[in-house]
Amino acid sequence: MKEQADSARTPAVEPEDQARANWYGLISRLFYGPADSHLLAELTGAGWEGERGGEEGSGGDLLATWQALREACRKAYPALLRQEFDTLFVGVGKSEVSPYLSGYAEPTSPDRYLVRLRDRLEGWGYARRPGTFETEDHVSGVCDVMRRLIEERRSLSEQRQFFEEYACPGIVSFCAALQKAPSAVFYRYVAALTLAFCEVERGAFEMSDAL
Repeated sequence: MKEQADSARTPAVEPEDQARANWYGLISRLFYGPADSHLLAELTGAGWEGERGGEEGSGGDLLATWQALREACRKAYPALLRQEFDTLFVGVGKSEVSPYLSGYAEPTSPDRYLVRLRDRLEGWGYARRPGTFETEDHVSGVCDVMRRLIEERRSLSEQRQFFEEYACPGIVSFCAALQKAPSAVFYRYVAALTLAFCEVERGAFEMSDAL
């Protein structure tokens, strides 16, 4: 009963913010593991209505990359996606593209970035799940933190600080490297969508200064 009462007192997330959280959740999922047949079918059939931007004019690049990804999902085969994912992000001995953002965000001192990230997450009470192989700077984990910040209604200043300090710099450089990777086919579309969404987010945070 107490949990129900607490839930009733918690304001619902605004639709636009929930859409933002959904974008982060989708990007996190796509980089965490290869898309299976269910996810591919879901994305192929998904529409644009209700997502961040909502109208083509407010996020044309995002809409275009979203449509391109949906088409790529329609043509994709799960077995080939798993092979591409493993080649890009797992590899034998060394992956083609590292999914860990420390080396992109602070190439000269990646350990310092990871320590600061861990301190920030610990301050919010976010702990890595026991048995998790990936460190906190995995692109999937960083995107999931942004999702949680939004869904837990953390302040816009906290969201922006995390985005500008920990998420955006590493993600942009990571996606740029991914787009140049020889083995990237499907994940070039994922990278393009991610870059377009980050640009929408960056613009929205900048616009908030004028409000």
